[in-house]
Order: sequence, then C-alpha cells, then structure tokens
Amino acid sequence: MLSSMVKHHQEQMKGRNETQDKLKKETIEASNELTASLVEHLNVGVATAYLNQKRLDSEAKNLNVAANNFSKQTQQWLTLIENFSSALKELGDVENWAKTIEKDMRSITAALEIAYKIERE
Repeated sequence: MLSSMVKHHQEQMKGRNETQDKLKKETIEASNELTASLVEHLNVGVATAYLNQKRLDSEAKNLNVAANNFSKQTQQWLTLIENFSSALKELGDVENWAKTIEKDMRSITAALEIAYKIERE
C-alpha cells in the first residue's frame, strides 16, 4: 500500500511537472512573442523617426543651397544697381558738361555777333 501510494504520488508529481514544463514553455514563447512585437513596434517608430530625420537633413541642405544661391543673386543685383547708379551719375556729369559747353558756345556766339556788328558799323 505504501509503495502504491508512493508510486501514485510520483505519477502525480510527474504529471504536474510535465504540466508545469508545458506552461513554462508556453509562457516563454508568449513572452518572446510579446518582446518581438514590442521591439517591432518600437523599430517602426525608430525607422519613421530616422526617415524623417533623413528628409529633414536633405531639406536643410537644399535650403542651404537655395540660400547661398539667393545670396549670390542678391550680390549680383547690388552690383548691377551700383553700376546703373554710376552710369546715371556719369550721365548727369555729361549733361552738366553739355550745358556748360552750350553756355560757353552761346557766349562765344554772342561775342562773335557783337564783334561782327561792330565790324560792320
């Protein structure tokens, strides 16, 4: 009787151990699946953030190039305006010179007319 009780107890313990081992394996598998799922979910977020950062870097480079081009274009416009201003100033100088010559020519013409009138008299 005692031996049958021991045998029966050992069989029950063996069954419980098998059940516990099975549950332990299922728990480990579920834990691994959960971990993999969480890691995958985090990786999707990280990948999205990485792609966004890459796009931002690219846009920043494009913006920098555009800003440099704009700066060069602005410098060219300033040079063009300075040249135009200088040309207008020269035109003003030429106009002033022409007026001075015209005044001198009128003075000479008037003097010649007076000299001609005096000579005719």
